[in-house]
Amino acid sequence: MFPHFIIQSEKQQHEPDYPDIHTEVRIQQYLAGTKKQSVNTNSKYHVDQERLGEEGKMLEAAKSDPRAFEPLYKRYFEGIFRFVYQRMDDVDTAKDLTQQVFIKALEKLDRYEDRGLPFSSWLYRIALNEMNQHFRNNSKDRCLNLETAGVEEIMEEMNEDRYEPYIEKLVEVMQQLEPENQALIEMRFFERRSFREIADILELTENNAKVRLYRLLGKMKLIITRVA
Repeated sequence: MFPHFIIQSEKQQHEPDYPDIHTEVRIQQYLAGTKKQSVNTNSKYHVDQERLGEEGKMLEAAKSDPRAFEPLYKRYFEGIFRFVYQRMDDVDTAKDLTQQVFIKALEKLDRYEDRGLPFSSWLYRIALNEMNQHFRNNSKDRCLNLETAGVEEIMEEMNEDRYEPYIEKLVEVMQQLEPENQALIEMRFFERRSFREIADILELTENNAKVRLYRLLGKMKLIITRVA
């Protein structure tokens, strides 16, 4: 079954305020138990070396004391939730998957290697993996959250000035893309992430992320313009 799609205005009407106290409590319960044993010039992704150094110290501390993970959880929870919720239309499932992302991150923290990148790139990668696993068994939960500006930008990249005749086919083609290719399109055009951030999340070089995107757009254009 292919993912359905909704337009941005519909999505915003259902989006709750965060952080959510219920999820916060469940995460805190997990942390307590372990004690015993936004391509966008305004993107917050690119942080300075001072903040990277601060994160590195928090991560090292969290490897020996899970309570030290809490500031990172609070810093990135909302961004990860929105990343997950953008790809489905069920708030409760998005909450649960977001919770699972942070639990997995904490469980695997001893395997995390600091490569001079924001910690968020690792969290987004875990989130993609968790969502893909969920959608393999619950494909009806997957949705494509499209907004007009993003669609227009895709068509401009394809050198198509008039996108109206192709919108329905574009949605159909996007529904049939492999999960990683869907994520590539969504992150670039609907979340406006930089190529550097996309590359870090998908574990590619920045150049490979660009090449992969434009090859994908070329293939999509052939399908859309041939059939529309």
